Parts: sequence; structure tokens; C-alpha cells
Amino acid sequence: MRLQKILIFGICAVIVCGCIATKQEQKTEVVGVKVLFILAPENFRDEEFAKPRDILRDAGFDIVVTGPGSGTFRGMLGTTVRPDISLGSVRVDDYAAVVVVGGSGSRDWLWNDTKVFSIVSEANSKGKVVAGICASGAVLAKAGVLNGRAATAFPDDEIIQILKERGAKYIKRGVVVDGKIITAEGPANAEEFGESILAALR
Repeated sequence: MRLQKILIFGICAVIVCGCIATKQEQKTEVVGVKVLFILAPENFRDEEFAKPRDILRDAGFDIVVTGPGSGTFRGMLGTTVRPDISLGSVRVDDYAAVVVVGGSGSRDWLWNDTKVFSIVSEANSKGKVVAGICASGAVLAKAGVLNGRAATAFPDDEIIQILKERGAKYIKRGVVVDGKIITAEGPANAEEFGESILAALR
């Protein structure tokens, strides 16, 4: 009986150590791999930035923040962040994924920014992971990457209309994954959004 317990303990220890080693190996594989987050300088949605950022950073990815303007960016709930680089300095080849954060500021700052559209479009054409959440589903649509793709966004009539006009197959769901394009409804889905980005990167 004692021998059986020892054997069971040993097997469990091997399994646990194997899982830890696998996670460490996965983290090592992505060290130095960058993910670009695009934020509005005012009124980005805090959770939609923080939760995916933390999930990806904890997995070993380097997070780089950009957006129109300079200085300190401020979220709707008070989160502050300084961009790492300007939009004009972005080289899409440097990133494995581009994530466009939502919030009310997306409409004011990102919906008509041709440089943002260019980054999103180039990332998609080069097979990168492209993700947009909440009001920034409209950014992906305007950048031309949702044509013929299943997608979701914040359930606002204007946003949904933009998706449909640009050829998206709108689905009312928390998170929608279509190949390497990931969209989400809003802050309540931020964690699942982040996990879906991580899964696509792996």
C-alpha cells in the first residue's frame, strides 16, 4: 500500500513538473516577440487594454503601445499609459499581432485615422493576428480586413452598420474568431478576448 502511494506521488510529481516545464518552454519561445496595442489617447476602455495586455505579457510577449498623439493616454476609468512609439514609427514586420482597443475614444480618434487603417491592413495582409474589441471593430471594418469574415463588435446600431457595409458577417457574440482575425463585444469579454489572441499566437 505504501509502495502504491509512493508510486502515485511520483507519477503526480512528474506530471506537474512536465506541465511547469511546458509552460516555461512556451514562455521562452515567445520572449522578444512583440504585440502592438493601438489606443485612443483619450477614453480608451481600460479593461480592454489591461486584461489582454496582462495575459500576453504573462505569457512572455513584449507589449508595445501606440496611438495618435503623444503624452499620457487616459482611459475611461482613469488608467494612464504613455505610448512607447508613435504611429509613424510602427514597422508592422516587428509585430506578431496588432490589437486595437475600444472605448468611446475609438470613435473620436481611431475611426478615421488612415495610418491606423494602414497598420491594420498591412498586418492582415502579412498573416499577423489582427484583433479589435468594442467600438474598434469598426476600425477593422474600415481598414478593409473584415470583408467576408465573421466578426462582432459593441452592439451599437452605427457600429454594426459599418461592419455590414464593409462586408463583415456580423455575429452577436462575446468573442468571434475567424482565422487570425479576432473581435469582441466589449469590456465584459476582455479576458476571453485576450485568451483568444494568445491562442491564435500559439
